[in-house]
Amino acid sequence: MTTTLSDTTVLLDELAGRVDAANPDSRLEVTNAMTGQLLGSVPRCTSDDVIAAAERGRAVQRDWANRPIRERAAVLRRFHDLVLQHQDEVLDLIQLENGKARRHAFEEVMDVCVTARYYANTAEGYLRPKRRQGVQLVLTQVTELHHPKGLVGIISPWNYPLTLGISDAIPAIVAGNAVLAKPDQQTPFSALWAVRMLEKAGMPAGLVQVVTGSGAELGTPIIEQSDYLMFTGSTATGRTVAAQAGQQLIDCSMELGGKNALLVLDDADVDKTVSGAVRAAFSNAGQLCISVERIYVPGSLWDDFAKRYAEAAKALKLSAELDYSADMGSLISEKQLETVRRHVDDAVSKGAEVLAGGRARPDIGPYFYEPTILSGVREGMTAFADETFGPVVSLYRVDSEEEAIAKANDSDYGLNFSVWTSNAKRGRDVAARLQAGTVNVNEAYAAAWGSVDAPMGGMKASGLGRRHGEHGILKYTESQTIAVERLLPVGVPPGLHPRRYARIMSRGLRLLKHMPGVK
Repeated sequence: MTTTLSDTTVLLDELAGRVDAANPDSRLEVTNAMTGQLLGSVPRCTSDDVIAAAERGRAVQRDWANRPIRERAAVLRRFHDLVLQHQDEVLDLIQLENGKARRHAFEEVMDVCVTARYYANTAEGYLRPKRRQGVQLVLTQVTELHHPKGLVGIISPWNYPLTLGISDAIPAIVAGNAVLAKPDQQTPFSALWAVRMLEKAGMPAGLVQVVTGSGAELGTPIIEQSDYLMFTGSTATGRTVAAQAGQQLIDCSMELGGKNALLVLDDADVDKTVSGAVRAAFSNAGQLCISVERIYVPGSLWDDFAKRYAEAAKALKLSAELDYSADMGSLISEKQLETVRRHVDDAVSKGAEVLAGGRARPDIGPYFYEPTILSGVREGMTAFADETFGPVVSLYRVDSEEEAIAKANDSDYGLNFSVWTSNAKRGRDVAARLQAGTVNVNEAYAAAWGSVDAPMGGMKASGLGRRHGEHGILKYTESQTIAVERLLPVGVPPGLHPRRYARIMSRGLRLLKHMPGVK
């Protein structure tokens, strides 16, 4: 059961009121992506608001970092339950501000819950003091500690407003940090809702500070105020952000663009591959960094695959309803619709063939576009190498597995690839040769993304660093080594000639090389 329009209006007003801005009357309008009409508004924050938010967050963080890890983890467990309990409320928010189908919005609910559960259960193990081997074995006692960075800046995009708005903050806060979050100005409400739920779960008010506004205005002050930065967005913007972080001498992690490939091997089950390729290309209307925009098909399967894939795409139901009836939802904005239209029109004008789709659907909503399959896309067409970030995928005929691998790797990007085969070992072998941070075998993207115990991120121009697993929490900490020396110093003992010391140590080094258990 979804919330009523009046309930939603009250909720939006309450969420907007959680943004602490010096001039709350200066507003940013948020559009309902399903209708193109006004959904609500939030304060237009300034650089001064960012500085004030950072100060508030740091003040709360000092006490939070001193709390036991178990206490911090307990907040995540309660948050997990609250998200599930109130999921219809946030599903409405996600759909209204982003335009996606409800089934794809629910993926965000699942992701946030899985991430919260994982770090609630693993944070203590990752963060506990660890014994390390000392230089003089028994005589040197070495301990590695992990201290919170302090204030983590998180700049998130509009395509997954709940997942990317809060999931990167979850390991940061359980590690003892405060967070300064800037959701995209088109989709601020889902992130604000998540912060409200965290506070309801017991997180101290103010530990996660949310500022609303444009990246152009707030990006630089966020970087200047942060001790670490997590950014998700385009590669072009990522390069600028990385340079600014470097100037501040703070570390950063980034998930950037992709032109992801799906490889159909000649032993693939066509029915299963078609179903997987539909999800790979058209989930969230293709507005997914890890969605597929290139599919390589062997000549022996080309006719069968292309025919069935086009039929499957044409059968997808597009709808603006706030329920589970739609297979695919809307693009988020006129700007995104224009990008998709431009890529398709450019390809067609230069000789590409439309196998399915190829049209906007204003009869459903202002930003809807049909799931589109192209063939004959080649170099010189915008859709060949540039990320479309919409429901558009190109099919390429290949003569061999080697050709498919080579063409998939012939890209500046390497975020998420997919391989389809009836032989799991063959799939793993091909996957290991692909230049992408994650590769799914017989799955589109969810297997790698959802396996939060494993690292997720991009190669080449698709990003820096990793989220998930131990990488996803330890990056938010400062490692400290404490070495305690007992009995003898590391160096020449008093009364021993340096030459004799060198001979003794040389013998010792030769022995240690062959001693089991010595690293």
